[in-house]
Amino acid sequence: MPRYQRGQRVALVATTDPHTDLRPGDERTVRSFNPNLQQLHVSWDSGSTLSMLLDDGDEIRLLPA
Repeated sequence: MPRYQRGQRVALVATTDPHTDLRPGDERTVRSFNPNLQQLHVSWDSGSTLSMLLDDGDEIRLLPA
């Protein structure tokens, strides 16, 4: 699993949250990453602040710098 750094750009692959309006391909900027919880805090370009729970089925991919 890559180590995510503040400021990196990532895109949504999939989420297990049935209530979100986010879709695969939506992009965001990493705010912080908690490796113990595998929780990625991000700021979505759409304005959402939904965090990714990587151990619970959420998937993202790093975008090229």
